[in-house]
Amino acid sequence: MVNKPKKRYFLDYGILIPYIALSIIGVVMVYSATAYRLINAGANEFSGGIKQAAFFIVGLILIYIIYHMKIDFLRNKRVINISLAAIIGMLMLTLIIGTALGGAKGWITVAGVQIQPVEFLKIIVIWYLSNVVASRQAEIQRSFTQSFFGPMIAIGISVFLLLLQPDTGGAAIVVLLTLVMLLASGISYWYGIAVTGGGVALSVIAIEFVTLIGKYFLPEYIVNRFLVFRNPFIDPYASGMQMIQSYYAMFNGGLFGRGLGNSIQKKGFLPVAESDFIFSIIIEELGLIAAIIILCILLFLILRILAVGISATSTFNSMMCIGISAMMLIQTFINVGGITGLIPMTGVTFPFISQGGSSFIALSIGVGLALNIRADELRKKHQRHIEAL
Repeated sequence: MVNKPKKRYFLDYGILIPYIALSIIGVVMVYSATAYRLINAGANEFSGGIKQAAFFIVGLILIYIIYHMKIDFLRNKRVINISLAAIIGMLMLTLIIGTALGGAKGWITVAGVQIQPVEFLKIIVIWYLSNVVASRQAEIQRSFTQSFFGPMIAIGISVFLLLLQPDTGGAAIVVLLTLVMLLASGISYWYGIAVTGGGVALSVIAIEFVTLIGKYFLPEYIVNRFLVFRNPFIDPYASGMQMIQSYYAMFNGGLFGRGLGNSIQKKGFLPVAESDFIFSIIIEELGLIAAIIILCILLFLILRILAVGISATSTFNSMMCIGISAMMLIQTFINVGGITGLIPMTGVTFPFISQGGSSFIALSIGVGLALNIRADELRKKHQRHIEAL
């Protein structure tokens, strides 16, 4: 009788090492982005970095726990449905007793800890849709509409609750993530062409529509966000200030940066430099070349998880990894696109590096799930090899 190798032998360092590297960079950059403000406030200059390091440690613990879970437990329909109902309940509760930050009532305090439910909603949507697709493959081929009618109602409710906060960035990520999952479910590629083309066309039309006549029926802050996307200098001391200061930060950095800790814009000019605009500070302090290297590390991680999904023998495993990689890619595009003016700013953090416990923990859960799935696939491959001998 051949003993089964322990699970640690199937650990994918191509996923784990980039995660650790990005997380350490995040701790350093959060410290750099917050130290000046904390010193001026008379607080401990290291508290921002220490908090981010604590999130990193919690993330590693969660990865360890999730890595050792059985895939059968992750596919338990009852557990998945309870998780989805719980996160929708938290979104509802957030609207009632939540804390408003940055104009959105998107945080809820549990045992003294602030939690942003939308970050965990992303993972649960991936988990939920992966199980739906895996359990309804035959139905999807017969009737796409009937297969996804119920799931779309549940996700639609969550998106509606996000828009009420309002959290347009979070809602956009959930919608885009859902579209990716649906397109990867095995439906006709014509749907993909139609959805992609239609999405691009509708986005262009929506931007034109809001900037031209949005002021007559939309909240002022939404209209201003689209207007400053076109030209932030039309309101340089209010709505356009963040974008302008972000441009200055990136211009100051050049190719090689001003040096770690030497950012000018973080010294009161660029609000929330440690979260939404952390990448601007990276360019200013470390330079464009270092920023591109960081993006390449993140892209490697995303592609590695996607490759696991593409090569997976299980539909559930495949959909999970495709969803996790899509979540990271979408969040990166929205953050970098926002600070560079490619798309309107939506207040989305940069994966693993921006300050934000909920975002970091949710992304760490995604990494843990990807590592578990990779180990499951390698173990099955090993078992087939043993049986073939």
